[in-house]
Amino acid sequence: MASDPAHDDLAALREHVATLSEQVAALTDRIDDLESECARKDERIADLESQLDECESRTTETERAAEAALRKADANKDRVRELQARELEKGAHLRTETVDPHEVAVAGDRLEKLTKDDGETYYRVPDSSDPLDRSDDVALAHGDLLPIQQLARMDADMRRSTANSLPTRLAAKLWQARTDPAVGDDPWTEGCKSVDEYVTASDLKHWIRRQEDGISETYAKKLVSRTIDAALDLSKHRLAVRKRTQRKNGLEYTERRLILPADAAIPGETTTSTVTRPTDSSGTPPDSNETTLDSSPPRDSSESPRVTADGSGPGDS
Repeated sequence: MASDPAHDDLAALREHVATLSEQVAALTDRIDDLESECARKDERIADLESQLDECESRTTETERAAEAALRKADANKDRVRELQARELEKGAHLRTETVDPHEVAVAGDRLEKLTKDDGETYYRVPDSSDPLDRSDDVALAHGDLLPIQQLARMDADMRRSTANSLPTRLAAKLWQARTDPAVGDDPWTEGCKSVDEYVTASDLKHWIRRQEDGISETYAKKLVSRTIDAALDLSKHRLAVRKRTQRKNGLEYTERRLILPADAAIPGETTTSTVTRPTDSSGTPPDSNETTLDSSPPRDSSESPRVTADGSGPGDS
């Protein structure tokens, strides 16, 4: 029996409608799930917006507190700078880590750095002592030294650029030989009684010829006098010259000596030298039969002379 085409079309249509109904139901379920998820996200977004508002409020409060703290810190810094400037001008020594030298305004607009026996570095107004009189001794700053000490601390190149006079440089090197055992070539001799150390003109002449290559004996004799004059000037006459008469090989002769008096006020040298030096060949005290040629009294050790550009030393280069 032949099938009815209309009946077949109706059955296919019903089947299609059923399929579509299932798909619609699935889509409806999916839409419900998505709507639920969107609702949860809306709640999460609302919660995050609430937290953001709270964070912005806290940030505003923090910024206000930070600005207030900065204003207070700036005010305190100004107070500290003013107090430090006043204390420094009174002579205080302040640790370098607590002072900004570019911010503290003192008379003369200059601070000096120094090191004490405690190993700490300090700032002070130049040439001022600590009013608290604390026990830590001060290792002398550059400005506290005599010009001859300042030059003696320099290396050869710096000394040459600072002092264009050969006698000045020789005087500085002579002082360095007295105070620095590492130099090696030391013409100084240990004295006694009123003389701490001395160097004779003849020893100085030979020493100069050893220091300067190509120096003739005649020129070395001239340099002896000029070097002695430079040493006297650069030491602010802490050094002195004495003339001694003695005998050698049956002959009597007189020789000049550059001496360091035992009572000379030398910055940084509170005791006599501990370096062992040769004794005088005559065996007599070095200050016997001596006449003082330069008896200028020692100046106050509180002076702080400085080396000028030309070394302040007499003599030709």
